[in-house]
Amino acid sequence: MMTATDRPAARTGLGLAAYRMATRVIGPLVPFLLSQRLKRGKEEAARLGEREGFSGIGRPQGLLVWIHAASVGESLSILPLIDHLLAAREDMHVLVTTGTVTSASLMAKRLPPRAIHQYVPLDHPDYCARFLRHWQPDLGVWVESEFWPNLIMATDMRHIPLALVNARITLKSFEGWQRFPRTIQGLVSRFAVVFAQDEASAKRLTALGASHVERPGNLKHDADPLTADPDEVAALARAIDGRPVWLAANTHEDEEIVVADVHAALTAKHDRLLTIIVPRHPARGDEITAELRARRFKVSQRSKDEVIASDTDIYLADTLGELGIFYRLGDIVFIGGTLSALGGHNPFEPARLHSALIAGPSEFNFAEAFAAFTRADALIRIDNAASLAQAVGSLLDDKTECERRAAAAERLVSISSKATSTTAAALLALLPPAQLKEANVHA
Repeated sequence: MMTATDRPAARTGLGLAAYRMATRVIGPLVPFLLSQRLKRGKEEAARLGEREGFSGIGRPQGLLVWIHAASVGESLSILPLIDHLLAAREDMHVLVTTGTVTSASLMAKRLPPRAIHQYVPLDHPDYCARFLRHWQPDLGVWVESEFWPNLIMATDMRHIPLALVNARITLKSFEGWQRFPRTIQGLVSRFAVVFAQDEASAKRLTALGASHVERPGNLKHDADPLTADPDEVAALARAIDGRPVWLAANTHEDEEIVVADVHAALTAKHDRLLTIIVPRHPARGDEITAELRARRFKVSQRSKDEVIASDTDIYLADTLGELGIFYRLGDIVFIGGTLSALGGHNPFEPARLHSALIAGPSEFNFAEAFAAFTRADALIRIDNAASLAQAVGSLLDDKTECERRAAAAERLVSISSKATSTTAAALLALLPPAQLKEANVHA
């Protein structure tokens, strides 16, 4: 295993130097930009200081592992990894940074003791320096593919080892970075270890200049089932009252209309059909509801506490952190982002909760996973509204086939990839031993 001291020193090329200068120039605009984001609900007023590297929380004593996960999916995927790390070292705390209000809300509910959440500072040199001076992490861990150059460079210059885990580089991102080879090489070469989540990403990262790339598997494969309030599940099941149900999860703009058209096409044969839509961005709830009602669908909106009535066509679950409830209510799940050219979303989550899966052609975020589900006959691939209606209709008509596919999906995800334990062991190896740390406690 290569360590931080083994790898060659990374160079700050002209591209990174220009980026650093540009971020300094736009620094005076940051308060205005933050105020605009606050108006749109993208920031928390009480925590705006965190975006500039300030914190109202003191650094805990002992080892501190800092993990940066961009948003919801990445932050949920690291929860088992955090558990592994904390179980291995009693002298350790974990700091998790994310960039969205949604992920902050979920982390507040899901992080274990000895784990702290903060918003990641904006990528300004002064904010990054302030953040690192305060937290003084012993290890920086970046998840998947979000690179903030100033923060990465500042961490590396402080001789804090860096690791990139569950790394993913799509073909589009790879081709984009190839236009700036020295810039990306100057970033990825700063990571002591890089763990790619699939073979394609491993090859692309190596080509871009990562010096030590391994492929332990996908952390999302090892995540625990999404949680759900059993009382809420029971209450909604009573309201559904035995009606046939299917679910469209993590949908994006335009996909909700496709899903609604599928509902309309299926009601001729399934007159009590209930369609549940869980949009990827719940803030779009009012917009989606208005559009569907304009098309004469009877919509009940969860964020407005509207109940599922006997004549409800579509239940819009526009709330945060409740996907686990709805995966438990519907046996048939369409994976959003696969009809809108956005690369799809996590198939492991519904599979763990015994769902028959359907997905469109756009899959680049989970290409290897989708291929594995397809090989296991645990995923139906569709191309458009007509084929989606046919797939959903066939599963509603044939309960045995629906159960067989759901069981196949659940079997596939029940096989541990050991990605979490392998990744945890590698990260622990980058930390100083306990006795050394005790003799060098942070001031």
